[in-house]
Amino acid sequence: MTEERDLSPLARLVRSRTVAALGTLNAGAPFVSMVPFAVLPTGDAFVIHVSRLAMHTKDMREDPRVSLLVMQAEGEGVAPQALARVTILGEAREMEKGSEEERACREAYLARFPEAEPLTGFGDFSFFAIRPARARFVAGFAQAMSVTAETLAQALRARD
Repeated sequence: MTEERDLSPLARLVRSRTVAALGTLNAGAPFVSMVPFAVLPTGDAFVIHVSRLAMHTKDMREDPRVSLLVMQAEGEGVAPQALARVTILGEAREMEKGSEEERACREAYLARFPEAEPLTGFGDFSFFAIRPARARFVAGFAQAMSVTAETLAQALRARD
């Protein structure tokens, strides 16, 4: 069963990467963009900081269903089909400015991207928390597993 498997490779993958492919629905069609991300210390949400002018922000406001793909970097001597990757399916919610939730998202994001601090003062930027519903982790060729939101959060909270 997936719940009993060692998910430390999943946690290492997420911690080692700073950008994800964000999939949104744009007028009912898939739209993919790149976003820097952080993870809340509780492990139960991914945090992105995006401009209101961006297409993906408009998409998330209209339909909160999203997907994130975090993938091992190419060029590490690994065949493309064997690259580790995780696809997270969840819902994105814009954080209310000045709220406790926004403060927690800001702290997590700036801990990972301190150079982004000036952008947090721009009025057209907002923090979104993406709460996973489930994930699909591929550790390499023929090593795929489904992961519940709870198991994902537990893996991301643990330190290896």
